[in-house]
Amino acid sequence: MKIILLSGGSGQRLWPLSNDVYSKQFLKIFKDEECMLQRVLKQIRRTCAEAIVTIATAKKQVTLLKKYLGDNFDLSVEPCRRNTFPSIALAAAYLHDIKRICANENIIICPVDPYVDDNFFAQFLLLVEQISDNAPLILMGIEPIYPSEKYGYIIPDTNDKISRVKMFKEKPNLIDAQKFIDAGGLWNGGVFAFKLSYILDKAQKLLGTSSHAELKENYDALPNISFDYAVVEHEKNIKVVRYVGEWRDIGTWNTLTEVLESNFIGQVQSDKTCRNLHVINSSDVPIICMGLKDAVVAASPEGILVSDKVSSSFIKPFVENLDKQIRFAEKSWGTFKIIDADEKSLTIKVTLNRGSRMKYHSHERRNEVWNFIAGSGRIIIDGEEKFVRAGDSVKIPVSCKHTVIADELMKIIEVQFGEDITVEDKIIWQEMI
Repeated sequence: MKIILLSGGSGQRLWPLSNDVYSKQFLKIFKDEECMLQRVLKQIRRTCAEAIVTIATAKKQVTLLKKYLGDNFDLSVEPCRRNTFPSIALAAAYLHDIKRICANENIIICPVDPYVDDNFFAQFLLLVEQISDNAPLILMGIEPIYPSEKYGYIIPDTNDKISRVKMFKEKPNLIDAQKFIDAGGLWNGGVFAFKLSYILDKAQKLLGTSSHAELKENYDALPNISFDYAVVEHEKNIKVVRYVGEWRDIGTWNTLTEVLESNFIGQVQSDKTCRNLHVINSSDVPIICMGLKDAVVAASPEGILVSDKVSSSFIKPFVENLDKQIRFAEKSWGTFKIIDADEKSLTIKVTLNRGSRMKYHSHERRNEVWNFIAGSGRIIIDGEEKFVRAGDSVKIPVSCKHTVIADELMKIIEVQFGEDITVEDKIIWQEMI
């Protein structure tokens, strides 16, 4: 059995803590600063020890995945975002063409962010046992605990543990959601099982190819369509395995706050009149809350959210209207945070981990000044190496190749000057000296 974890989310529903690079699966919200991705992988290891995991992810998130997980996992990397069907097709082609996995292999597709107990993953073996010519696609249906507008519904033929699927219903209003539950409907948790050959055949028919090389080369031209719309709703022969147990999709603020061990994280104070309030503060400034009830407050370098918990689920269209410049990000070498930005300058605080280095690079449209405020190391400019430490300042003119190497934890205030300061203005060089 092979498991493909879908981990390419854009991080909009948990703004401002998540963004296009640092999306929700990387948020350190559990005890011992464990993120969602690490938690899910531990559960899979406990319950499906023989399964091989491949992570389907966006190109922008590869650095963070390697930082958190090392090189112990296979990655299927999307060149750009194209929804779940192209992502699953690309990952399946990667397994077949690159990893040489047999077309008859059992495949499980699972989101990276469910909050569940171990029994959820233990059901994966039952799912693959149901795959047959008469039922090539198997789903896991979550027994609902309340009517919800956030999930699609699977309507089974019976209330048995395993049942044929009668129909699907997309995200309904609350009245229809209750009707679906009364009819035995299950939440669609986004878990699918099939043979590898099944999805390769769907890719060939719907995308014109099942070749990994061709899919990757033409990925930006593939349709932006979900697996549910492209495949599930058109399949005549589907079974569903009913799951009864803890399951939360913690991709929105109101569901995330239900599993947090503490109501307040970071510099937070509140008065005694606050009720059912959660505050997550990853910024450097304190937050004081007074008189708030059934609310969530979240703050980071990206911005500030103040919302009642129900309304927080509908944040996505507002985030889509924001300036997409990322103000804070983790990298394999450390972190950066934008301190100030205008049309012709950008000021950034850079933290380099001990032993880390930036890529050797240059810029064509901007000058830089690096002010070293902590630690020591070496800077290389056009092949010449120089020792630097806290208190030093270095000017880097346009077109100069440069990098910095941290011999100990290093902090830098980097000021950029230019007419066109963009992330595209960066040339990576292979040679160091």
